Amino acid sequence: MLSDLWNATLKGVNDLAGTVSEGAKEKTLKVIEDWLEIFPQLAEYGLEITSFSMGLAISPSLNVELLGSHENWSDEAIAERLVEHKGETAITMVLSTIRTAYRLQRQTKAPLKDPLILKITVKITPEVRVVLGFPFVEE
Repeated sequence: MLSDLWNATLKGVNDLAGTVSEGAKEKTLKVIEDWLEIFPQLAEYGLEITSFSMGLAISPSLNVELLGSHENWSDEAIAERLVEHKGETAITMVLSTIRTAYRLQRQTKAPLKDPLILKITVKITPEVRVVLGFPFVEE
């Protein structure tokens, strides 16, 4: 499945060859390639891809939404995964964002609601967003 996604992504990005400089295109391909490699690992941690999209423009973007359960994301589990993936920028960014979202949510003293939603936007500057519970307003 991931190889099909990767091939489709590569084809879409390569279609931009006429509008993106060669250097920018190569950088974008490298960033997207690095991020695509983390999805099998996130699946092992209980996160399922529920949405996958690619935006083609001068600066292409990849948007992936994953769904999971809070029970797979204890502080201890996150800490172990951070140690295991030390030096791996993409997955470390995801794990750190999840850890921070849980810490901040606990400070609100509000009950934790299911599910865990992980939204990743990959572009020249990647963005990771964690949603704890279903949002009522889509961004």
